[in-house]
Amino acid sequence: MNVEDKLDADSQFHQELFRQIRELSMSFPDTSEQVSHGAPTFFYKDKKMFVQYRSNHHGDERIALWCASTADIQSTLAQSNPNIYFLPPYVAHLGWIGLRLDRKADWGEIQSIISDAYLSKARPKRK
Repeated sequence: MNVEDKLDADSQFHQELFRQIRELSMSFPDTSEQVSHGAPTFFYKDKKMFVQYRSNHHGDERIALWCASTADIQSTLAQSNPNIYFLPPYVAHLGWIGLRLDRKADWGEIQSIISDAYLSKARPKRK
């Protein structure tokens, strides 16, 4: 199944929103896109997930991004604006943050969060 099959083909909103997310996520070196865990997902070097696009995950009625992050950033964002940010299931314990796209979102902020997500996977780990 390809990414386009996972998106609601009848929804112009979904298509345009996802096009923008794809453009941002694929702008970094060594990135790829594939469906993972039932959702369009962006990877660093084909193996490290850094962003996942979610639409109505298990009936939650959200259009959202799940982004790799750190526990500190996750906590700060989730507390700063719970109308936009949330702790995504399955990956919150890893420091990931959820970002609602179906609410008024700041694209500069979205770009920054995607960039931070990418860097969290692309930077060499400290020993």
